[in-house]
Amino acid sequence: MQPLQRAYATAATLIATLIAILGAVASATAQPYPARPITMVVPYPAGGLFDALARVLAEPMRAALGQSVVIENVGGAGGSIALGRVARAAPDGYTISLGSADQFVVNAAIYPLAYDVVKDFEPVALLMSGPTLIVSNNTVPAHNLKELMAWLKANQDKVVQAHNGSGGAQHLCGLELQRALGASWQFVPYRGAAPALQDVIGGRVEVMCPSPASSLAMVGGGLLRAYAVTGNTRLATAPEIPTVDEAGFPGLYITVWGGMFVPKGTPPDVIAKLNAAARSALADPTARAQLAKIGQDVPPPEQQTPQVLGALQKAEIEKWWPIIKAANIKAE
Repeated sequence: MQPLQRAYATAATLIATLIAILGAVASATAQPYPARPITMVVPYPAGGLFDALARVLAEPMRAALGQSVVIENVGGAGGSIALGRVARAAPDGYTISLGSADQFVVNAAIYPLAYDVVKDFEPVALLMSGPTLIVSNNTVPAHNLKELMAWLKANQDKVVQAHNGSGGAQHLCGLELQRALGASWQFVPYRGAAPALQDVIGGRVEVMCPSPASSLAMVGGGLLRAYAVTGNTRLATAPEIPTVDEAGFPGLYITVWGGMFVPKGTPPDVIAKLNAAARSALADPTARAQLAKIGQDVPPPEQQTPQVLGALQKAEIEKWWPIIKAANIKAE
């Protein structure tokens, strides 16, 4: 073979190889979503409401998507560390976040964030909502909410209340108690509900407004005393606990909602698949029973959309940012 012919043959071989490589790459990138496991970031340590929610959703979502859903707990700074991790992730649907108004509303009013809670995320699905409980340790000499409130006012210089993040639902619950009494006491922030509850049980902290998910078992086991549900209906799984209306403080409502978000720029078809998987999980009878057991309501299917979650987030920003700023709440 002449040199020129050999050169042509070599070039043809290289081109064929390059075409094969590019074809393989194109084939790989063209794989339908999802082609590998999905990471679900939970903005709290294990043991709280959103950890429980993630564990309820993971298996039915795996069945719907055909890929594993791996839970990653990232606590600290009211969940802002977790959201920073999600905001920086590739917008490909393989990193998703659970969160509430604490992360997607409140944090922007009190923390100097490196991301925008609206512009850097896409809503996927509204998942659940539910009240908090008003609880104390067993050394507090009160057996109903009126007695607790009277004791809090009389001992406000000594009382310490735990919460899982400045400006979050648990903190706002405490502020509402103070507003109702015209009193003031100390707050102590924790990285999550589980360590805070341990300090309530241990007597280092007197009161807290935890989610039923993180505290009902402790109430049932006699480790905590529950005074009221911060909603207008009793919990099906703890019907003995009165509502704030029944306990003498009508309208003292605090609701925690949970949603699923992804990084901004995630393709619409990927968001649609994640939404469908979330809705499938929320329709699963076992998942619904587990959520009811921890005091959470599942919204009707027509409210489980990205549009409803996005509208709720914006409405909550308009409601809570002025209140938080007027109260001069700062990151702790």
